[in-house]
Amino acid sequence: MPTRITVVHYSATGNVTRLARAIAEGATEAGADVRLRRVPETAPDDAVAANPAWSAHRAAVEAEDGIPIASLDDLAWADGIALGAPTRFGLPAAQLKQFLDQTGGLWAAGTFSNKVVTAFTAASTTHGGLESTVLALLNTAYHWGAVILPLGYTDPVVFRTGNPYGTSWVARSGSTPDDDALAAARHQGRRLTRVAGALAATAEPR
Repeated sequence: MPTRITVVHYSATGNVTRLARAIAEGATEAGADVRLRRVPETAPDDAVAANPAWSAHRAAVEAEDGIPIASLDDLAWADGIALGAPTRFGLPAAQLKQFLDQTGGLWAAGTFSNKVVTAFTAASTTHGGLESTVLALLNTAYHWGAVILPLGYTDPVVFRTGNPYGTSWVARSGSTPDDDALAAARHQGRRLTRVAGALAATAEPR
């Protein structure tokens, strides 16, 4: 049975979505059955409208993007989970955190035990909290009892992107993830698939 990977993310202007797609591509390349999911936008309409890039991404997602809204079943189904959100003052965006706050029932049932979790992010400035955001996302996985999977310096591209915690992108002047960032994300998806698959192979039949 193929390894099951769920990529759950929130993206305001589209950069985290681009990384999420690349992680999903890498997992698919590695033979996984992949669910790419997004969480709902919860920011007020006037806040979104005040930022042209945010407003444009929201319109694209709602009109044509085709990425389904995440459900708790998507987490329960997976062997490996990738969590992604932009930084907000060094922490993950509240939209993703709100979704994760709904997982108490799955946690209480032990659903996340031995699942593998990795994380990724984007920020608008070099020191905007990339590492702390990834670490904060993974705090949830610690409580879940999941196995934490860093990106690590496990591929030459990470020596160029420079973040072993998880794939990240600094969106200076509205830039979008470059080839190295997308390559790192695809590698993270492949790595998640390999490790989650190896662990799932030792578990009881599902």
